[in-house]
Order: sequence, then C-alpha cells, then structure tokens
Amino acid sequence: MTQDLIMLAVILAAVVASSFLASLIPGRPIPEVVFFVVAGAVLGPHCAGVIHASAGMSLVSRLGMGFLFLIAGYDLDLRELMGRAGRHGAVCWAICMALAVAATLALDLGLSSTGIAAFAIALTTTAYGTLVPIMRDRELSGTAVGGVIESYGAMGELLPVVAMSLMLSPARSMLANVAVLVLFVVVCVLVALQAERARAWGSRLWKWVADNAETSSQATLRVTVLLLVTLLALAAALDLDAVLAAFAAGFILRHLLPDERGKRLLDKIEILANGFFVPAFFVISATSIDFAAVGAAPGLLAIFVGLLLLVRALPVAVCLQVFPETRDMPAGEKVSASLYCTMALPLIVALTEAATAVDAMPESMASVLVTAGALTVLVIPVLTNASRVAIAAHPVEAAHEIAEHPDSVREIIHEHHEHVREATELFHEERAELRRRGVRLSAADYLAQAEQIRERHIDDLHRINEHSREEYEGLREDRRHAK
Repeated sequence: MTQDLIMLAVILAAVVASSFLASLIPGRPIPEVVFFVVAGAVLGPHCAGVIHASAGMSLVSRLGMGFLFLIAGYDLDLRELMGRAGRHGAVCWAICMALAVAATLALDLGLSSTGIAAFAIALTTTAYGTLVPIMRDRELSGTAVGGVIESYGAMGELLPVVAMSLMLSPARSMLANVAVLVLFVVVCVLVALQAERARAWGSRLWKWVADNAETSSQATLRVTVLLLVTLLALAAALDLDAVLAAFAAGFILRHLLPDERGKRLLDKIEILANGFFVPAFFVISATSIDFAAVGAAPGLLAIFVGLLLLVRALPVAVCLQVFPETRDMPAGEKVSASLYCTMALPLIVALTEAATAVDAMPESMASVLVTAGALTVLVIPVLTNASRVAIAAHPVEAAHEIAEHPDSVREIIHEHHEHVREATELFHEERAELRRRGVRLSAADYLAQAEQIRERHIDDLHRINEHSREEYEGLREDRRHAK
C-alpha cells in the first residue's frame, strides 16, 4: 500500500509537470498526452525504475482508460455517424484497414494472425476522444475541419474498437467473438431501455437520482461510475476489450441524458477523469516503453512513423478530395483535417496494451509503435508548415505552365518562388498580429480556422495561401497609407 501511494504521488507530480511544460510551447501544438507518455517511459522500469507494475497501478490505469473512452462514447452522435459524412468516414477507414493489412503482410514482421490484426488496426486509428477537448480548446468545433474530425475521426475510433473486440480474443473463434459481442450489445441495450423506462415511469430510484444530481450525493455521477465499472467487469468476464465497455457506457449515457443534464454530467465526469484517472492511465501505460528496444530499431521506428502517415493521413486526404461534401474545402483545411485524423497516440497505447496482454505483439514492438505514435504528433506541425509552403507554390498550376511553355521553366519557377515568399511573409504578419491580440495557435490550427480567424480578428486580410500577387501588393499599399 505504501509503495503504491508513493508511486501515485510520483505519477501525479509527473502529470502536473507535463501539463506545465506543454503550456510553455507557443500555440500548444503538442498535446499533453505526449508529455504524459514520455514521463511514463522515463519513470518506468526500463529507465529510472521509479514506477513498476502492481495490482493497484493496473486498477487505476484500467479506470483511466474507461473514463477516457466513456467520454469519447458520449461525444459520438449516432445520427451524425449514420449520415453521409459518417458513411464516407467508414468507407475511408475500410480503405485504410485494407492498406494497413497489406503493408503489415509486406513487412513480414513474424507476427501471428492476431498480431497482424493488432498491428494493422493500430495504423488506422484516430484518437477522437482526445481530439474532442482539443477541438473545444482551439475553437475548431463548427469549422469544416471540425466537421471532418467528427465524422472521419469518430469512425476512426469506433470501428477499430469493434475490430479489437473481434480480433484480439484468440482464445475464441471469430464466430464466437461475434456472438459474444452481440450478447454484450444486447445487454447494453437492455440496460439503456430499463433505465429509460424507469425515468419515464418516475420511479423512486430515478427521482432520487434526478433530485440529488447537484447535491453532495452527486447521484448521477455515482450512477455513472457504477455503470462504467459494471460494464468493465462484464467485459472482463466475457473476455472482451475494456475499450468497448467504456464506449458502451458513453453510448448509454448519451441515450439517457442527451439534453443539458447530460452536458452538466459530462462536465463533472471530465473533471474527475482529466484531473486524475486519464493522465494516470497514460503515464502508467507508458511505463512499458523500452527506450533501448526503440533505439535498437531506428529503421523500424522510421517505417512505423511513415506507415502511420501513409496509411491514415493520405487516404483521408484523398477521400476529402473525392467525396462531394468536402471537395470544395481549401487545400490547407484538407491537409489540416487529414493530419488531425492521424493523431492516434491514445488509442495506440490502449491497443498495444491489449495486444501484449494476449501475447499477440512483443513488448519491444509495442514500445516502437507507441513511440512512433508520439513522433507523428510531433511531426504533424512540421508537415503542416511544409504543406502550407507547398500549397502557396501552386505546384499543379506550375506544372501546367511548364508543360505549355517549356522554354520558360526558369521564369515560371522564379514566379512561383515569389508566390511562396509573399505568402510566407503574409502568413508571418498575420501570426504576429494574432499574437499581439493574445491569440496563439499552432500552424495546423491556423490553417484549420483561417477564415474564422479573419472574420474575428483581421477583417482586411484575404484567405491564406489563396491571394494573388496583385492582392498582396494592394494589402501592402493599404497598410502604407494607413501608417
């Protein structure tokens, strides 16, 4: 007991320090979860050895994962997922999964069929539950990029969770896994229906819950924790993945409390979860990362990072260009949305933990895969800046001009280089102006909500990466006259 309390104190100190360090980076382009993972790896048995596995730490980690995905399940809107954008998100995930399986087989990693499935699923995930608060904090909700994340990102988390439940139980056949999954869904539906009937009939239990929602009893919060722990226990008894149980708890809550009461309850859950359980889950889970194993396979790490981007970001970008509801999005917003949908670190942590628990993946490979997930989060801001420059160069137009006037290659390249220089100068001027006004955004956030920023902060500036030379000169002339 004493040892667990000491480790818990160290974990919470690491959480506070990680949050503070994340806040020091302008624009906060790197989510706190990356710092949590690094802290866990440093404090774990493969490095400093301050934190090690124990029954108490495993329970805290399991509850943290449960709260994380309960919130994600509540945030998922089934009506949106069943709409056209949701269906296109599901199609996109299926394409990603096919590419991931092909890439995994081509690598010949020596994994079993269950390990191949786990590795492929890890390449296709999106951490939608983690992106929801990020979208809220960075005011991405309501933007075109936010809409893509709500459909493509949600499917990128929900479908891998279902796939995990079907494929990561090697003790049973696929048919048995399907039957158990259906049984679990039926139980969850019955729980939701019975609770809804109790609410409709005004039973004494439901009346007590409603009347004591805001008192010291915190009845709704206590019932929510009871629901989560019960479903986690049921999933463990049925040998199902705990993530699915947490998602089911979130779905049930959204079904019962879809109104303002549900939002108030969710605020309380987030305080409890994000204040303690969820950060602890990431730190504890990351203690299994072995830096020596990662350092021994730098080539494999680079391949994993490339695959995470190739298998997820590229298909999302192509689908956004193909499907009609997103075809007219500016190129910068498409790039930003695609990269956001590639942020999968939290789900990769949960998936590798489940895969190593059933011996479907060696811990050394899990360490490399989690590290690759963390690196993609670090690489995304760099890629966003690079894509901003590429978009400003108008490469397709340049190619057409060179094809039509092959003798003027030097002049065409110089002209488009000037476009890049001018766009970069204007971009930095806008960012500087926003910083003077107290607005600090990462490059990905800036491209994701460029139009909303202009409407709110800089009325006289045109859309980024879409202005012509004449517009740029006109803006500079107006500024000279204004001075």
